[in-house]
Amino acid sequence: MKPEYFENRELSWLGFNERILGEARDKGNPLFERLKFLSITASNLDEFFMVRVASLKDMVNAEYSKKDFSGMTPQQQLEAIHDRVHSFVGTQYSTWQRSLLPGLRQCGLQVVEDYRELNGEQAKYVDQYFVENVYPVLTPMAVDSSRPFPLIVNKTLNLGALLKKKNEEDAELEFATVQVPSVLPRIIRIPSVEKHVESVILLEEMIARNMSQLFLSYDVLCVHPYRIMRNADLTIDEDEASDLLKEIQKQLKKRQWGEVIRLEVDEKIDKRLLKILKREFAIKEDGIYRAFGPLDLTFLMKMYGLEGFEAHKEAKHVPQPVPELTGKADIFEEIREGDILLHHPYQTFDPVVDFVRKAAKDPDVLAIKQTLYRVSGNSPIIAALAQAAENGKQVSVLVELKARFDEEHNIAWAKMLERAGCHVIYGLVGLKTHSKITLVVRREEDGIRRYVHLGTGNYNDSTAKLYTDVGLLTCSESIGEDATAVFNMLSGYSEPANWNKLSLAPLWLRGRFLDMIERETAYAKSGESAHIIAKMNSLCDPELIAALYEASAAGVQIELIVRGICSLKVGIPGISENIQVRSIVGSFLEHSRIYYFLNGGQEEVYLASADWMPRNLDRRVEILFPIEQEPLKREVMHVLKIQLQDTLKAQIKQSDGSYEKVDRRGKQALSSQEYFIEYAKSLNTPREDVVHDRVFVPAEPIGDSADDE
Repeated sequence: MKPEYFENRELSWLGFNERILGEARDKGNPLFERLKFLSITASNLDEFFMVRVASLKDMVNAEYSKKDFSGMTPQQQLEAIHDRVHSFVGTQYSTWQRSLLPGLRQCGLQVVEDYRELNGEQAKYVDQYFVENVYPVLTPMAVDSSRPFPLIVNKTLNLGALLKKKNEEDAELEFATVQVPSVLPRIIRIPSVEKHVESVILLEEMIARNMSQLFLSYDVLCVHPYRIMRNADLTIDEDEASDLLKEIQKQLKKRQWGEVIRLEVDEKIDKRLLKILKREFAIKEDGIYRAFGPLDLTFLMKMYGLEGFEAHKEAKHVPQPVPELTGKADIFEEIREGDILLHHPYQTFDPVVDFVRKAAKDPDVLAIKQTLYRVSGNSPIIAALAQAAENGKQVSVLVELKARFDEEHNIAWAKMLERAGCHVIYGLVGLKTHSKITLVVRREEDGIRRYVHLGTGNYNDSTAKLYTDVGLLTCSESIGEDATAVFNMLSGYSEPANWNKLSLAPLWLRGRFLDMIERETAYAKSGESAHIIAKMNSLCDPELIAALYEASAAGVQIELIVRGICSLKVGIPGISENIQVRSIVGSFLEHSRIYYFLNGGQEEVYLASADWMPRNLDRRVEILFPIEQEPLKREVMHVLKIQLQDTLKAQIKQSDGSYEKVDRRGKQALSSQEYFIEYAKSLNTPREDVVHDRVFVPAEPIGDSADDE
């Protein structure tokens, strides 16, 4: 395939972050929701630099010049990224200064960005607060011949200062730095200027105002905030690591002093101070980002959490009960009555937690096996697994230690589970276990029965309130057999000769997807209707993109719902004219992976833990599972249909790679996320005019009724 048929992965991701920034700029969103979106763009950018930009820097440093599938060398990618991110940061701060900051003032919140704006009463309060609460925590660090430049920790906010000894005209300038302590709140309420207006100041401004108290023998000539981003991409030689746990712990420590790849500074920074920072961090001009406002905009998520401004936020969503799980019967009995589909966060995650909790306490449960990739800070699932082991059950847990930025978290959980008596597996050599599966083995009157939960999202009860995911509870015998085989593979070396229902990466999943795409291509070539709908987080696998191009050229109708990265290009004559790509960015993070194939009218619907990315298909343990019971299949197709009709939050990819809002002329205003909030409520509403079979879509194939915008 020609390089011009593919969009660069990194630039496509930046386009995704720009779509999130678009939500922060959209005045149709409540003001505090816009703050949240701006915070998310900053958090996303941090991780992008620590991992993706860091990886490219490593390639350049190693003089690696091979082009990617879009035809760009690592150096070319870095240059393009820096150009685009400098523009992006400018838009971030323009949004903050010109729109959000004045908006906050109008809704009754004054943010003091410069301590020189304080009035007398406020200044007195700030100084007293500093002495009582901040000063004891600070560690001022000067740099001179006896004190080398200190280690500046990744992502921390710091204040740099230039000092000069008092009463010594010929004294040399000296550099000093103070870390803004993360253990203290960054947003501090202070006396208000006027009634009905709350005032807050940022912690770094409070410290800057009182910097002279930290260096009593010096004149403080200037004080400016700065922040660095280090290479945080772990490099682990698992073949050489005799103990993966110890190796990861060792590598985590190295994150503290990885190469500096980004320096954020105040746009008014003193040139002499900037020169010192550039030298000490060995960073070039293109890696310096100047902020027209507070550094590290992730603090806006804390501002979003301020009480008293609920009128400027969206109404808090309460996940709804799952109608099939009444709570009157045992959960295992309810699963035996039929497979149960779970749609989070519209429906509560509690059934998944209850499934593990009940299994832990049930005397008839013999074993529990589960994979864990990311869990919450106070995970009820971890507690239930520990209790199950203490109750004498066989508990096997694969804890993926290589889950990026959750490594320390997962190490702690793994050790706790081991202490409770669980058999803990620390992932597989060379692979990340990203699949989401739980197996419960239960002794019943008619013999041993296996209950399985499969999902598209993590076993994290916190993110389950924010991410859209789909899960399945089943006691299907064939899926139970496959689930047993999965855990036997993970804990040992046993591979079954064949599988019943599940498809796994990295062994067979790529081939399975290619076969299903090629099958639709064959239908189209024979003159029959052919349709593919795929919903995922990211699409950047060259082989699958090439297969989609071939299918499109043959006449297959292809509709892709891709939240983030999409390296596929639309509108290429004779290549991708039958492909539409849409991205939905809303209050919830679209995280579910759903795959639909018309299959000559014998429609097939699958859920998966995997996106269409090389890492998912080649370097991770992933699971694809079918939805076969007809009511549940129609339910999943209903999700796809509504998302394809979204006219408010969906954006359509154009042939030049840009995204545009849906042309709403002649179309109903529809936000798919708001729709499913109301739909989940309707399933629990006892009214005659509410359809209670959960699905109110026509019975004809989804391909015949999907929005054709």
